[in-house]
Order: sequence, then structure tokens, then C-alpha cells
Amino acid sequence: MKAIVLLIGLSFLLSCESDDSLRRNPNLLNINVNYEADLSLPQFNNLNFSGNSVYVPGQGNLGLIIVNSGSSFLAWDAADPNLVPRDCSRLIIEGLNAESSCDNSPNSYSLITGQPLVENLRYPLFAYRVTESGGILRIFN
Repeated sequence: MKAIVLLIGLSFLLSCESDDSLRRNPNLLNINVNYEADLSLPQFNNLNFSGNSVYVPGQGNLGLIIVNSGSSFLAWDAADPNLVPRDCSRLIIEGLNAESSCDNSPNSYSLITGQPLVENLRYPLFAYRVTESGGILRIFN
């Protein structure tokens, strides 16, 4: 019986993928982010309401997009993960989606799931961890 439990436990450990391999993307740098957003400040007021997002420049590759999904807060890198960062690859918030303006057919992503909304895009949005304590969001990797 102990051998079966040990085998099951070992198989779970071996089947888990590390966080580092989930973040491999040749287009984006894995830049250290450790940012706090105080929800009582005016620039973050929209995050007090479900379905709203805020862009924060100067963090990550091309800034952060912080989202109130209704059940949790999410944070994404504002750089299109399927393009090398440049001016047109910064994602623009369009409701609960985000789009880059490069080329004639822009890439589009869900700000709730991080998944591409356009076919044939290899990478989802680059996610950051978010914790909330006392009206302060801490975004980090």
C-alpha cells in the first residue's frame, strides 16, 4: 500500500511543470516586477468595480494591465507576447480584451483568461502573480 501511495506521489511530482517553463517566451524578457497598487488612489479607482482594467506604464516589458475580473484581480504584461516589443506591440485595453496595433490584422487577447482571441497565435498573455491585502494589490513574479 505504501508503495502505491509513493508511486502516485512520485508521478504527480514528475508530471508538474515548473513555473519557469510556463514563462518561456522568446519575444519577452522575464523582467523582475514587484509593484503595489493602492486601490484608494484615483488612478486605480476603476479597479474597485468588476470588469474594469488599468494600464500601468514602466513595469515589465511594456507596462502592466491590471484587471478586476469580478472574482479576483489579474495582472498581465502589456506587451503582445507574440511580437518582439516595439511601440505598436503594446496592448491597448478594449473592454475585457486587449489588442496590439501592429500590422493590418491586430492580435487580440482575453484579459480574463489571457488566451489569444485570434487563431494561430502561439503564446498567451504573460501573467504576473497578484495578492490583495487591505486594499493594496501586490503584483510580482
